[in-house]
Amino acid sequence: MKRLSILGSTGSIGTQTLEVVRSYSDDLSVVSLSAGRNVKLMEAQAREFKPRLVCMYDEKAAAELKERLTDTDIKVLSGMEGLIEAATLKSADIVVTAVVGMIGIRPTIAAIEAGKDIALANKETLVCAGHIIMPLAKEKKVKILPVDSEHSAIFQSLQGTPKGRCEKILLTASGGPFRGKKYDELKDMQVEDALKHPNWSMGRKITVDSSTLVNKGLEVMEARWLFDVSIDDIEVVVHPQSIIHSAVQFVDGAIIAQLGLPDMKLPIQYALFYPDRRPMEGKRADLFALSSLTFERPDSATFRGLSLAIEAGKCGGSMPTVFNAANERAVGLFLEKRIGFLSIYELIEAAMRAHRVIENPDVDEILNAEKESYAIIDERLKQ
Repeated sequence: MKRLSILGSTGSIGTQTLEVVRSYSDDLSVVSLSAGRNVKLMEAQAREFKPRLVCMYDEKAAAELKERLTDTDIKVLSGMEGLIEAATLKSADIVVTAVVGMIGIRPTIAAIEAGKDIALANKETLVCAGHIIMPLAKEKKVKILPVDSEHSAIFQSLQGTPKGRCEKILLTASGGPFRGKKYDELKDMQVEDALKHPNWSMGRKITVDSSTLVNKGLEVMEARWLFDVSIDDIEVVVHPQSIIHSAVQFVDGAIIAQLGLPDMKLPIQYALFYPDRRPMEGKRADLFALSSLTFERPDSATFRGLSLAIEAGKCGGSMPTVFNAANERAVGLFLEKRIGFLSIYELIEAAMRAHRVIENPDVDEILNAEKESYAIIDERLKQ
């Protein structure tokens, strides 16, 4: 029996992780759950999976949940301390980090220090703190198992290959809902347009990130740490069908790819049972029905989220944090319909140009860089 702590259990990845647990209830159990403020769903999850403790990051939500669960013996916590306790629970074997945002960094570090394997679905952890996370995981002999579909595909493609034999990572992208549009056409794009992803069902923030190609830029930075390669050795390939989830080109010229229909439960399940593979219900990719798979170069001049991300990744230090934080704030403003689509790029660039890079930031410096980015954007909005 493998015991799970799921951080972000009410989000897209969290709920799909629990679907996998339902399918393999004899092999998987849940010892802790955490979420932001979705009390109703958390109560339902707590009653079904009976974890030892649950955490709501929002204190008011935690108080309400505690009242709702008075007839149980489930411990209810709140805030960062609660998240860390959920992530380091002694009985947990693996921590699924599916929270959104930089609040995932401290619990992930704490879980690694406690010797927990990590099923990683929180991009910010490696984008902003990869220089801390990966050496710590190596020191503690902890596995970092990617849950993101593209990174899982790369991870699967590398199995059985000696270290140092990867020549290039081919990171695929669907192109998002605006693929093929030019820069001037993007100025009129509305929130509803950006949320119409052609292939994947995801949360609002990550879906907007897909439309700007910021998400793919974050994945480039994440892959750099996960697979210990240079950013120059990662090539983004637009693949509209989303059947090839990513690939690896080796030093002998061979390319190995992972293919399948878009379904996040596959990488989740692979991470939870690694190195085993278990049966999974659902449709299978039919190559005859697909007929053809196509590939394009990304339009980085139009979708500047990718080019700005690569710039931030090559700069390193605290700059990836500034990129990520500025995007997080800008996407929030866009979803609130306070700024236009192209303003996302403008605000990210403004924050990056105003930042003085810290070469090897600690966690406090990372979080301060986040606050600085927010302040720069907030000041710019007043002008």
